[in-house]
Amino acid sequence: MEGGVVGMVGSLHRYPVKSLAGERLDAVRVDARGVVGDRVWAVVDHDGKLGSGKSSRRFRAMEGLMRLTASLGPGTGRDEDPDDVPVVGLPDGRRLRAGEAATDEELSAYVGRPVTLGREHDVPHHDEGPLHLVTTSSLAAAAQALGGDVPPARLRPNLVLDTGAAPGLVEDGWVGHRLAVGDEVLLDVRGAMERCVMVGLDQVGLPTEPRLLRTLGRLNDACLGVVLDVVRGGVVRVGDPARLVAPGPR
Repeated sequence: MEGGVVGMVGSLHRYPVKSLAGERLDAVRVDARGVVGDRVWAVVDHDGKLGSGKSSRRFRAMEGLMRLTASLGPGTGRDEDPDDVPVVGLPDGRRLRAGEAATDEELSAYVGRPVTLGREHDVPHHDEGPLHLVTTSSLAAAAQALGGDVPPARLRPNLVLDTGAAPGLVEDGWVGHRLAVGDEVLLDVRGAMERCVMVGLDQVGLPTEPRLLRTLGRLNDACLGVVLDVVRGGVVRVGDPARLVAPGPR
């Protein structure tokens, strides 16, 4: 299908604080780092590790982070909140602005250890790459294998492409190609996105689903969706077509 439309942007997602529930948007701006404002902030432990649903060299598992929400812009009662400072929503409905001592205190009490909300510095907060994409076809294949719904929120993508009746894990076949999205954005499809325990954790609106990671292991070596690098940035809007194009010179 090189040169042809392979899907339409069905939804766009941004996660202002890493490992917290994010926000669904009608349009996003993309630069070399990814969606502007995506995962710029994180919950940071005393030793610099980032709060996550898993523990590793960079991350520390913290219970319940995905039951919190994060959004950018107004929301704390002030007339104007800077667009690049997230507002964190707690399960009890309170909304707290990043960068304030009271917010760090509340988050520390919530996770049961001293933490702060910190902004990204030299090392990107992203796990694998700037952008993450899944298709409705791959979500349907995962749902069929699981025997139950697999909402995009389980996978925390930035872009969900509506690929219509295309069967199976269609985006796996795009690796090594480029994807032109809308009129401005050009992306390199780097490789498959490997999943971890986070896909099965409970989060806002979704219960625990321990079967999902095992299912993805059987279905596709625990991968679903693809990682993308940004060749040319710009604005992406819901409804924009996505076209598969040949890779350019490197």
